Amino acid sequence: MIHHVALEVSPGTVPEEVAFWTAAGFAEVPVPEALGDGYTWLESGGTQIHLMHTAGPVVPERGHVAVVAPDFDDAVERLRAIGVAVRPGRELWGRKRAKATSPQGHTVELMAAPPPVADG
Repeated sequence: MIHHVALEVSPGTVPEEVAFWTAAGFAEVPVPEALGDGYTWLESGGTQIHLMHTAGPVVPERGHVAVVAPDFDDAVERLRAIGVAVRPGRELWGRKRAKATSPQGHTVELMAAPPPVADG
């Protein structure tokens, strides 16, 4: 199980990033004081997104974060309501998927459900 993904974001995009992740179904959670300033954490269903406030953030060209949005249609509508372009993806495993780009430029895949667990 992956607990969190850490994404670099410029300090100026933090409010827009929080709005993006909130629309995707995450809620802001406290950052441990021991870490100091420079971080914003969000959580949904035990999975966290850690935004690392960084001058000159690096955004992978092809890499992306995939998150399960159990309220997929609502999440897509919330993202569109704040001006995010959501691109439909191919359905896999009979479930909807879509991609969106966060304000910092990170590609985010939204999945209505995870794939079935592989036997093995």
